[in-house]
Order: sequence, then C-alpha cells, then structure tokens
Amino acid sequence: MSDATPPQRIASPCTGVCRLPTGGHYCLGCHRTLDEIAAWSSLSDAERHAIMNELPHRQGSNHAE
Repeated sequence: MSDATPPQRIASPCTGVCRLPTGGHYCLGCHRTLDEIAAWSSLSDAERHAIMNELPHRQGSNHAE
C-alpha cells in the first residue's frame, strides 16, 4: 500500500477581481486572457505552468494585441 498522494493541480490565479478594461487584453485581477480563463479547468499542468510563468510579465501591460 502506498502513502503517496497525487500531486495537486496548479490552482487558478484568480483574485476575484474579474475586470477586463475596454481594449485591454488581460484581466486586471489575474492577468490572464479571457480564453485562458475559460479554458483553465481543461488545461494540462504544463499549459497552466506556462501561463503562470507569463503572469508576472503581464502586470502593468494591459494593451490589446
């Protein structure tokens, strides 16, 4: 019998401040795109990790792409 627990999935970075400014690309709370927010529950851990690595670079740059 194994006492190992499965690894935890990467949690959503949602802060509860769900606002996307007009013409903006990223949520003001979590800095994800609307597509990333919508897909979060179905993303792999690798995909979630890639998004999480991008979030610090997105803070302060809410321009439309």
